[in-house]
Amino acid sequence: MTGKNARRNAFLRLVSGNVTAYGSEFRYSLFPSKEVVIGRDPSCQVVLDAMMYRMVSRRHAVVRPLPSSTDSECNWVICDLNSANGTYLNGQRLQGCQQLMPGDRITLGYDGPEFLFEYTINHQHTVISSVSDATSLPPAGYQPPTLPDSSVSFTQLFPIISTGKDLTRKAYLIPGILTVVFVVLMFATVGDPQANQVIVGSYIAFAAYYFIYQLCGKRKPWWVLLGAALTTIIILLSPLLDLFIFVFRDRLPGNLPSDQESITFTELLIRYFFGAGLMEELIKALPILIAYAIGKGVRSPWRESIGVWEPLDGILLGTASAVGFTLLETLGQYVPQITQNVAIQAGDGAGQLAGLQLLIPRILGSVAGHMAYSGYLGYFIGLAVLKPRKSWQILLIGYLTASGLHALWNATGTLNGLLLVVVGVLSYAFLMAAILKARALSPTREHNFATRFLGPR
Repeated sequence: MTGKNARRNAFLRLVSGNVTAYGSEFRYSLFPSKEVVIGRDPSCQVVLDAMMYRMVSRRHAVVRPLPSSTDSECNWVICDLNSANGTYLNGQRLQGCQQLMPGDRITLGYDGPEFLFEYTINHQHTVISSVSDATSLPPAGYQPPTLPDSSVSFTQLFPIISTGKDLTRKAYLIPGILTVVFVVLMFATVGDPQANQVIVGSYIAFAAYYFIYQLCGKRKPWWVLLGAALTTIIILLSPLLDLFIFVFRDRLPGNLPSDQESITFTELLIRYFFGAGLMEELIKALPILIAYAIGKGVRSPWRESIGVWEPLDGILLGTASAVGFTLLETLGQYVPQITQNVAIQAGDGAGQLAGLQLLIPRILGSVAGHMAYSGYLGYFIGLAVLKPRKSWQILLIGYLTASGLHALWNATGTLNGLLLVVVGVLSYAFLMAAILKARALSPTREHNFATRFLGPR
């Protein structure tokens, strides 16, 4: 019973993700006179650990008091503060603000820490609570005391035992393992320049692609991405490449004269647009189209894993295809050519060094080169799947834009380095803008992991 002198006190009880030193659940008092902001920022009233709760924004949500008509009661509402991963109330994503009722569960992010909203009844200084009276009510922002030395647990001494899946999901274990493997292979291939260049180039390509993968924030099976890269390599090594060369360079004006200085920049740009932009971007887009066709023909869950259903799928497959293209082009054409030319003039040692110096910037620069163009086109392929009524217009705009950026890069390379930097930055910006827009459009954005890498807003 509440009576005339009874007053309702509200609090948030942390029921998942963190426990106090003494095993009781951690509670935060709510006061009728001020709001309580929850987040990772030290200025918040409820401060959550920044390393433990990466899915929580710096200022994630706020609980505001709404005084009622009686002095003894106060209503509270929960509002999301434009957090990156959203605020969930009883399993439903919060839109705007909503009044809290006793027993409501507040979750920060899809799988983040969960709070339980509860009342206590204070009647003539006697507290009747739905939880044990032994549970203290620390002030907002209070942090639990540290454990005494004698209470160190076995899992604290051997943390690898209790980390479980978090070790692979949050600690980047797989990239660490691959790095160790590649380092061992690099040592093993010392003295064999060609094998060493393949190992070094593959690792740089993996690192560059992993950067894009984390930015996209959507899980795609590794074997699907590897299949896209291998498909592009197979196309380039097959007779199908001759057909592309015949169409785009022999029939269309994509062939370059032996003396490029004899033509104007405009003519050079046009030739690169057909011979490099349109041809190479179509080749790199074929694995995306193949994945789309396969995905349409198989059943769930294979269709979601393999197919192209949104722009993020197109970007991931397009950039993977570009990795295969870049590796084959660099290791199969540019590096052997420069190594041979320098070796003839200055010796084998100088040729190998020159090949390695070319290898690193060509593959690492693919983030602002081949990966940027193909990822950008992949965005439009995925967008066409989402917007089928405008699919042909969307595909045409994406194909021409990606080909234009590609041609501009190649043509600018004949002028000076400063313009090349401008075009490279522009291509990178186009790809990043496509990734950000694709994340916003993603039907699965609530389950994606992008904010773990970029950090919440």
